[in-house]
Amino acid sequence: MVNVVVAYQDHFLRRLMKVAVGTQPEAVEIEEGTVINFWLPTTTATKNHLPPLVFLHGFGFNGILTWQFQIPAFSRSHSVYVPDLLFFGGSFTQNPRRSPAFMAECLAKGLRKLGVERGCTVVGFSYGGIVAFKMAEMFPEMVRAVVVTGSGMEFTRSVSRSGLERLGYGSWAECLVPDTVEGMQKLLEIAAYKQLPLPARVVKDAWE
Repeated sequence: MVNVVVAYQDHFLRRLMKVAVGTQPEAVEIEEGTVINFWLPTTTATKNHLPPLVFLHGFGFNGILTWQFQIPAFSRSHSVYVPDLLFFGGSFTQNPRRSPAFMAECLAKGLRKLGVERGCTVVGFSYGGIVAFKMAEMFPEMVRAVVVTGSGMEFTRSVSRSGLERLGYGSWAECLVPDTVEGMQKLLEIAAYKQLPLPARVVKDAWE
């Protein structure tokens, strides 16, 4: 049976971004064994030197799935860059580092390889917001402004502990990597302010 989430993302959404919006994916080698997949600005945006806007997704989904509505809207006024964070979409690393600082470092290197040196507005959701703040801290010459939603500045032990207690989990792995469809349903309910009436099959396919 076809996984509807995969079919929507890999066939419909990717084609829509390429044909209707004009953005294209490019795999950027950051270092040996580390590759970040970026969705790049439209040709018109690049030609007109529109200001760079970087969208960073949260844990669980890739860039274009998270920002599918914002990409077309902002591509008219900005050079939009949408990376897949490590281990999402087409991005991966063999480097053992897993910190937000390493993720920020990889993104900065990737943007520089794409010709972006300064003036970025970085928009982050959830984990992407933490990475956005880290980019601003580590690369102030590159990041002009940060916009975040559903995030904090840093994932400290106290924040982690209080968050887990409030949500009723014993670990973040239990929360973010559910091992049942019911766990996936609970995660979606936690993640969304306005609950979407998703059919059970869609929840199951998202979990798989």
